[in-house]
Amino acid sequence: MRSFLAVGLLCSALAVAAAEIPRQAPEYVINVPGGGQDLLSKYKGKVVVLEFLLTTCQHCQRSATFLSKIQQEFGPKVQVLGVAINPDADIAGFTRQFATGFKVGSNTRESAMAFLQESIMTTNFYVPQMAFIDRKGVIRAQYGGSDPFMGAGQEANIRGMVEKLVAEPTTGAKPAGPAKSKPAAKKATS
Repeated sequence: MRSFLAVGLLCSALAVAAAEIPRQAPEYVINVPGGGQDLLSKYKGKVVVLEFLLTTCQHCQRSATFLSKIQQEFGPKVQVLGVAINPDADIAGFTRQFATGFKVGSNTRESAMAFLQESIMTTNFYVPQMAFIDRKGVIRAQYGGSDPFMGAGQEANIRGMVEKLVAEPTTGAKPAGPAKSKPAAKKATS
């Protein structure tokens, strides 16, 4: 009985383990509609907003309109990337219906969770999930769909984060402190 309880406690601890922010972004593969792959590393040197979404999710659809504006406004300084994590996602329909001005591909929910350092034991993986990556390829912030960042002020919050990262010098200067979505759950490293 005690070993059963110990295993349960260990699994619970793993489920709430927090992602380290900031951290170097690992390589990530985005499957491109029609075949082929796009690599996250291709965009080093740009600020990247990586959104994990469900094409059928109303919140994801709404954030796609904000992200399209961001992509258009910041042009070559920023690359917004959408990754549909629902099986059999209708990416063509999603991009057409919501006039996404950014690239949208696909991968699995598990790959998204691994990228975000989320445990597969978690039951509250709400979408959209967003990671903000600076020009040096460092994940500076990430937010899940249930985070206040993704609430009513989502568009202003996204814009503010992108503006902050775009304004940072590209060489020599130490970046401003990390943004955290869940102070108790995410930990910053120096």
